[in-house]
Amino acid sequence: MDNKHGNTWKMIKPYVAVVVSLIYFFPVLWVFLTAFKPRVDIVTTIPRFLFTPTLDHFFRLFFRRVTVAPGEFALEATPFARFFLNSIFLSLTSVALALALGTFAAYAISRFPMRNKGFLMFYILSNRMLPPIAVVVPLYLMYRTLGIMNTYGGMTLLYTAFSIPLAIWMMKSFFDDIPYEIEEAARVDGSSRFRAFYKTALPQVWVGIAATFIISLIFVWNEFLFALMLTGRETRTVPVALSTALRGERGVDWGLLASVEAIYVVPAIILAFVAQGFLLRGLTFGTVRK
Repeated sequence: MDNKHGNTWKMIKPYVAVVVSLIYFFPVLWVFLTAFKPRVDIVTTIPRFLFTPTLDHFFRLFFRRVTVAPGEFALEATPFARFFLNSIFLSLTSVALALALGTFAAYAISRFPMRNKGFLMFYILSNRMLPPIAVVVPLYLMYRTLGIMNTYGGMTLLYTAFSIPLAIWMMKSFFDDIPYEIEEAARVDGSSRFRAFYKTALPQVWVGIAATFIISLIFVWNEFLFALMLTGRETRTVPVALSTALRGERGVDWGLLASVEAIYVVPAIILAFVAQGFLLRGLTFGTVRK
């Protein structure tokens, strides 16, 4: 009887996986469809899956029409391209710095004896678990006093600080799974401590570095509250720009909003698709396999 149920489950499991995947993917699909729909098809009561695609929403996202004279108009670039580049720059620089610092810290915690190591790791993790809303006001006052509001340096420093705990926790688990005897053998052969780390330990955790980089990047890529409070027009990111794109002359501009979301989600989808092997191997690194 058990074998019968087991065979039945093996037969229907692929179909269940397809149905569940479609349920989770449908909101993303709907956003992309809305981005290409004319306004009349967006606001219709009955949802339409068949329509004539238009690029008008994407065009309005990058250009706007301004009046230069009565009856004469000119195209002016919107700041969205700058916001998008700001998101890319802040995400890449802060995560790269956090990963570099977190890798060295994780290696030191993993390899060197120290008192209260468990409490130290808990304290590091508690900084990552802290709700952003609890510290945004003190950070706002501190940034205003120091004069680093609406600066790339200030936002990079902030995102780096909030990404380091996750980097330390993930990278420590990877270093813990590497036998220390390998590095001892390298030391016996004349390698220095840093050379043993660089040539022996680091190459074995590249999968973990990639997984940590991707996960941290997604967190920073989607961050909204700090960007809302601490950035200005020059350093504003796309999540903040989304909040300003909600309202149009005739209510919520769903087409413009969907076009912003479609463009912003594409890099994350591509990154996850290309690096899915690193994510899977990184998140299962060190687990017991039968």
